[in-house]
Amino acid sequence: MLFRKKMPRSCLYCVHGAAVAPDQVVCAKKGLVDGGNPCRRFQYDPLKRVPPRRKAMDFSRYDHEDFSL
Repeated sequence: MLFRKKMPRSCLYCVHGAAVAPDQVVCAKKGLVDGGNPCRRFQYDPLKRVPPRRKAMDFSRYDHEDFSL
């Protein structure tokens, strides 16, 4: 997912942008813009993308005997 060919355009993941707030980006080309606002100068930077967190493991189906030797 990080290196897909067809990445949705978003200023949050652009080389020219720097996040100020969760939904605001300071762009070197356009100034202060909305985070979801794409422009024609968009260049994807994979290091700016934060992958989603993994789901926590559900240990409720196990009992104490499963963890003993």
